[in-house]
Amino acid sequence: MGYSRRAFCAGVTTAIVAGRARTAWAVGGSAAYEMVARTDRDRILQAAKEYLPIEPVTITAFRSAKSPGGPHDFFSQADYFWPNPKNPDGPYINRDGQSNPENFNDHRRVMIDLSIRMPALTAAWLLTKDRRNARRAGEYLRAWFVTPETRMNPNLEYSQGVHGQSTGRNYGIIDTLHLVEVARAASFLGAESLSATDIQSVKRWFRDYLDWMKNSEKGKQERATMNNHATCWALQASEFARLIDDEGTREEIRQWFIGQLLPDQLGKDGSFPKELARTKPYSYSIFNFDVMAGLAQSLKGSGKDLTTFALPDGRGLCKAAEFLYPYLKD
Repeated sequence: MGYSRRAFCAGVTTAIVAGRARTAWAVGGSAAYEMVARTDRDRILQAAKEYLPIEPVTITAFRSAKSPGGPHDFFSQADYFWPNPKNPDGPYINRDGQSNPENFNDHRRVMIDLSIRMPALTAAWLLTKDRRNARRAGEYLRAWFVTPETRMNPNLEYSQGVHGQSTGRNYGIIDTLHLVEVARAASFLGAESLSATDIQSVKRWFRDYLDWMKNSEKGKQERATMNNHATCWALQASEFARLIDDEGTREEIRQWFIGQLLPDQLGKDGSFPKELARTKPYSYSIFNFDVMAGLAQSLKGSGKDLTTFALPDGRGLCKAAEFLYPYLKD
């Protein structure tokens, strides 16, 4: 295509994090936007062609007898917990890194579908101005966050529960990491996809969910974790705050990134020691780096550029990239 991988990634990064200049994204005009539009056009339009005929489906279409919540409550089970062979009917036991295939995953699955389809349709709308794509993207938002019969409640009280131990845990907040893509895409949609009332209802949902993340016991516990879960909390909070124009929350996260998140998680050699202690250190290290880099990009727009920021001892995302690079190259 005439682009090196480095040039392509640099262009994508610049385009994705164009900060608050949403109109410039929507109408094109920037070199980064034009490069991404030209390079990725075929993939985007093929994806939108596939997703356009598909009706939105939300969590209300799937019920689990294991769920303690109602039809509008997101429910999932902790991945790494299994029945105890010594006590099959008792509390589940942990097997770190081993996903239980018997878990209920339908709510996760349809949320992943939302996170892939709705942004693809939004991107196709930006490229082609075909209102069918914008309208369908809006239908996904309306179904998930507005329509009383199908919307999801704005909390995760019943995510990643453990049989016999808990009906829901703070660790489950990582399940809505997929909504980061949805919130970002929603910021590019307007009257061509949703009524003014619906737009406000979507924003109200994300405002309520962000409030739950910040002030519920589970939300506060998740923010206080010392590994990738805290990073995922921060990226979600940053993007949800971006959608609802909550710059105060975004500034809090900027300061937290510099003062705690980065120093608490990154080792002097650029590794993530808490991820290296897991049974799958390679994938968890990549995952945490990916989310932390996404957070730094999300927070661009004012203050320090966290993608290049480093602590006095040199620790920063560039140091983390140096640590991971040889393993990724191999």
